[in-house]
Amino acid sequence: MPLKTDISVWAAQIRTNFLILSVVLVMIGGAAAHQDGYTDPFRLILVMMGVILSHISVNLFNEYSDYKTGIDFLTDRTPFSGGSGILQRELLRPETVLKAGIATLLAAFLIGLYLCYETDWRLIFFILTGAFASVCYTSYLARWLLGELFAGLSLGTLVVLGTYFVVAQTLSLSIIVVSIPPGILTALLLLLNEFPDVEADRAGGRKHLVIKYGKKKAAYIYSIGLVLTYALIVIGVVLGGAPATILVSLLTIPLAARCGYVAVKHGDNREKLIPALGMNVGVVIGTDLLLSVGYFL
Repeated sequence: MPLKTDISVWAAQIRTNFLILSVVLVMIGGAAAHQDGYTDPFRLILVMMGVILSHISVNLFNEYSDYKTGIDFLTDRTPFSGGSGILQRELLRPETVLKAGIATLLAAFLIGLYLCYETDWRLIFFILTGAFASVCYTSYLARWLLGELFAGLSLGTLVVLGTYFVVAQTLSLSIIVVSIPPGILTALLLLLNEFPDVEADRAGGRKHLVIKYGKKKAAYIYSIGLVLTYALIVIGVVLGGAPATILVSLLTIPLAARCGYVAVKHGDNREKLIPALGMNVGVVIGTDLLLSVGYFL
């Protein structure tokens, strides 16, 4: 396989375009720590590397598992759901993808252990939770109605808290409150992306909110989650001591409202839902990014 093709295949396989989520989550924790007077660029870079590697491992394990269970052979792929299709097109061997997932998770774990040694061993809680979610998400958590919860924790709230903790070696009430909205947003990103794949996921043995409650109720859960996200940002400012400038993140409310409307009205209409999947990515990344920017305003 030519080098150019090889690179492009791996870029698609690790879902490079979704890794921006890891970047903005670390940015929130780092920006909040900086605003509180704590700065350590070297450790922040290590956290960024570790979180991105962990995110890559989750994507690889998920692709491998969905290939083995046959889920990705049943999905009608969209730009936002249904996997990369790399294994289905036989551009990479499944065993190679699995080994790459193990290697990236191990690298992330070693970075985490180094940061524990350099800072505080209580950081191990964040690391072990992330490792548990990475390894168990597809095979267990996504089958036990825990997928959305652990996605929100391990690739949302705990990344923000863990980043802040590495830099500041403490946690404030403010960052605890502010870390919850990014977690909800990550869970909602997964939730809406499950709509097009519901039949394939059911056939593959998964059990998530859309399967359990149906698309209509899941759409209302999604909409309530959006309202809760923005409410908690305001609460973080009013009661948690977060700077008022993070309210700039509320600028994504109109886009979020549109997503909620489409989910409720057209959750069963694939063609009308797909644009909302793209808008949902904008809501998640945009809100997280504006949260981090708000700390510097």
